[in-house]
Amino acid sequence: MNDPGLDEPLNETQKIVEGTRKEGEEIEQEVEQTFLNPSRWWFASTAFPLLAGTFGPMATAFNICALIEHWRVEIPPGLGANESHGIDVRDPKWLLAINGISLGLAIIANFSLLLNMARRLSFSVAQPITVVGWYLSSILLIADLASIIHIVKVPGQRRALTQAFYYAIFAAALYFIIASLMVFTVIGAWRGHYSKEFKLNMSQRTLMLQTISFMIYMVGGAGVYAKIEGWMFLDALYFTNYTLLTVGIGDYAPSTHLGRGLLFPYAVGGIVILGLVIGSIRSLVLERGKKKLGSRLVEKKREQLLKTMLEKNKTDQLNPIQSNKHAEEVGMSERERRRAEFKLMREIQQQASTRQKWQALFISGSAWLLLWFIGAAVFYKAEHEQQWTYFQSLYFAYTTLLTIGYGDYKPFSNSGKAFFVFWSLLAVPTLTIVISNMGDTVVKVISDLTLYLGEFTVLPGDAPVRHRLKQFAAKTTGGRLSKDVIKTDQPPGLGGNDRKSDSEKGAAGGPGAAATDILAGEVEDEELKEAREAGAKGDKLGEDIHRYHYLLVKEFRNVMKHLNESPPRRYSYEEWAWFLKLMGEDESHSASHRQAPVMVRSHTDTKSEMQQAQTNDGDGGMRQWSWLGNRSPLMGETEEAEWVIEKLSMTLEKEMKKIWETKDKKADEGENAAKRTYSNRDSNTSGSDKTLPGKKSDANVEQRSAK
Repeated sequence: MNDPGLDEPLNETQKIVEGTRKEGEEIEQEVEQTFLNPSRWWFASTAFPLLAGTFGPMATAFNICALIEHWRVEIPPGLGANESHGIDVRDPKWLLAINGISLGLAIIANFSLLLNMARRLSFSVAQPITVVGWYLSSILLIADLASIIHIVKVPGQRRALTQAFYYAIFAAALYFIIASLMVFTVIGAWRGHYSKEFKLNMSQRTLMLQTISFMIYMVGGAGVYAKIEGWMFLDALYFTNYTLLTVGIGDYAPSTHLGRGLLFPYAVGGIVILGLVIGSIRSLVLERGKKKLGSRLVEKKREQLLKTMLEKNKTDQLNPIQSNKHAEEVGMSERERRRAEFKLMREIQQQASTRQKWQALFISGSAWLLLWFIGAAVFYKAEHEQQWTYFQSLYFAYTTLLTIGYGDYKPFSNSGKAFFVFWSLLAVPTLTIVISNMGDTVVKVISDLTLYLGEFTVLPGDAPVRHRLKQFAAKTTGGRLSKDVIKTDQPPGLGGNDRKSDSEKGAAGGPGAAATDILAGEVEDEELKEAREAGAKGDKLGEDIHRYHYLLVKEFRNVMKHLNESPPRRYSYEEWAWFLKLMGEDESHSASHRQAPVMVRSHTDTKSEMQQAQTNDGDGGMRQWSWLGNRSPLMGETEEAEWVIEKLSMTLEKEMKKIWETKDKKADEGENAAKRTYSNRDSNTSGSDKTLPGKKSDANVEQRSAK
């Protein structure tokens, strides 16, 4: 490319690429290392800190609730009097002081974790503060709870515990649990299983801030409504809780014009914040958790298949074919063997994906059922004065979990109201995860079945019934039945398919993708132009090079359109073979192929054992890989389109580097030629003295004048 306007940007890009190449290689090795590590360390490095960041603010809010009101009430004599009509009994000053110290330590621990997640405070400084702060908060609250129990029962008086006492129990339990989770995180980091920093995406990093915002919004709204409506603060908190969660039990409702008017913006704002929290929870479970667990299931299925093939001595599809004689013995070519490897890997992916979806639904569904049944048991015990049966408690818990909220059953006891707030907040992430997992399994099955039944009955399609049945069988069995229905796509590129779906017609790839597409289009046009010019001059090598660059950029633009497809694009073997050929690897040759390794792990995986799988080959050349190996493009958490984009970019980088090196070499040769010409001219001047360049012209003038 000879456009002088592109030289400066290309040179700048070269410096950036060369400066970050080493860093990119380190990141690639770290990603592979993370994928190979057991999934339990993913929980310790990512899931546990996010759980602590979510429930830490909740525990602090409960600690505030425990500090605002007294822990004991005296029930007045009379028919129908209960603990909700009790008269406050002042708490000892030492109890309030200990409670306040516990709250202060918890706030410091929360902000320490938040600053660590934002990378404003180092791991070694933040984590001791966080863990010790939460443990001390829990111990202080437990000491308060144990001491107040002994002075509740006074002879001759009817006393009961308030909602504040039960909020203190929830806060102490949460402090202890999340501090223990962070201990596992610290242990894993100090043992070297992952780096001492939280590598979270934006939605996960803001989860703690969103949770803090929601808790402040709910507690602050309770303070406002307690003032407007004349309610007790914790009763107002109970009201704001079931209002923002859209349950609407109805035992507390605003009766003043100000309270009702304020409800309009307050409810909308709370629901928006709650939606942000739910979105971040989905990001935690679906984006990282589901991908990580899915990748681990693929890895386990892959190892299981390889071990089975080795035990049954079916290694024809594992060993690269080195010669024609070897190919005759095996009965297939190297390309056919690689296609068989690819097919096996696709089957592994299909089985692991199906298992992962139903396994996730089973776990989340079990958690939801556990929350339902245990919640009903607690309400049954808490509302014994209302003489609830366990079935009535189940009914109340069910209508609350699904945010139906008929209002025919309501908790009146202090313990029941406090537990309702805590329990309903736990229901938010649980129900979110269950619904998401049902969308991938049960809902999808029902939707597909409805569509097929519709085509067979009232909405018949163009395809015959027999063909639809074959297609359904192939889809539900992962292609093991009716394989003739599944058509293989032709490779893209020269003479290949250039298919475009509806999802490809718009810009893809996120912000900046349109600009990248325009720039790539300009480079594509420039390379095609230079290829034609080289062909016109008879420069066959130059024409081939520029056409190769043209194909690289063209496929780069095509794959960019696949980045945001849902479900993610999965390429056929022919497409993969085409992409690999553009990257310099031929599926028909075994130079870069190897037998898929079977890695037998012990319960104490060491870093050295795992590193052995990610080093280069002995001669330092191309890294050999297998479709069934841990270096396969189909392994890991990276989508196929992202992998292809990255490798095409690296290939383009190498080609651009060759161009820049050629230009530099020509420039050096031109400079050397100029120096030689000048040296020769200098040696031909008269006189034995080497005159300076500025004096040569004067000597020549004098000679011409003398003549």
